[in-house]
Amino acid sequence: MLLDVDNIVTLYGKSLILDRVSLEVDNGEVVSLLGRNGAGKTTTIKTIMGLTPPKSGSIRFLDTQISSKSPFEIAALGIGYAPEDRRIFPDLTTQENLLLAAHLHKRERKDWTVDRIYDLFPVLSHLRNRPGGLLSGGEQKMLAIGRALMTNPILLLVDEPSEGLAPLVVRVLSEAIGDIRDSGVTVFLADQNVRFCKKTANRAYIIEKGRIKYQGGIEEIWQNQEIVKRYLAV
Repeated sequence: MLLDVDNIVTLYGKSLILDRVSLEVDNGEVVSLLGRNGAGKTTTIKTIMGLTPPKSGSIRFLDTQISSKSPFEIAALGIGYAPEDRRIFPDLTTQENLLLAAHLHKRERKDWTVDRIYDLFPVLSHLRNRPGGLLSGGEQKMLAIGRALMTNPILLLVDEPSEGLAPLVVRVLSEAIGDIRDSGVTVFLADQNVRFCKKTANRAYIIEKGRIKYQGGIEEIWQNQEIVKRYLAV
C-alpha cells in the first residue's frame, strides 16, 4: 500500500468538512475520488497534501506518518500536487514554470525532464516561451500537471483535471494520465466526471457531504446507475 488514509476528520473553522474519511491507494494504480461539487473532494486532496491538516485520523505514505507534516515535507517525500486552480506563475514562461519546480525539488529520481513533459503535452512545447498567465485553461492544467511531474513524484495528486475543459482537452488529459501511470507514477485524482474517470481509473471512491459512501471498481460503479444517479448526477 502506497497511501493509507484512515478516519481523517478535517474542519474549516468549526465546520466539519471531512467526517472519518478512509481510503487506500496501492502502488501502480489510478484511483479516483468521485463526488459532486462541495462533496469534500478538494479538501481530501488538500488534507493529504498538508494544506488543511486533519484534526484527527492518520495519513501514511510509504509507511511514514504524514498527517502532521508540512506541505514541503510531504512533497519532499515524493508526493506531487496539481491543484484545481492550477496556481501557475503568470509572469513566468511555460518553461520557467517547469524548471522552477525541478530546481525546488532536487530528488534523486530524475525520470521527468522538460523534454519528457513536452513529449507528454506537445502543445506546451510550442508555448514554452509564453507567460503562464496567457495560457488557456486547458494549457494551464497541462502545465500544472507537468510542473508536479518535474518534482519526480512517486504519487501524483490531481484535483479536478477535467473541470470546465473542452472535450478534446479532456481526452488529451485522459491519455496523459494513462501514460503517467505506465511510467510508474501512481495517481490519485479527484473529479466529478465519471466518464472521464472511467477512462483513467482502476478504482474509485464516492464522497458525499464529507463521507465516503461507496467504493469499488470503476466499471462496477459505471454499471450501477442507481449509485451514479444518487451520488454523481448533477
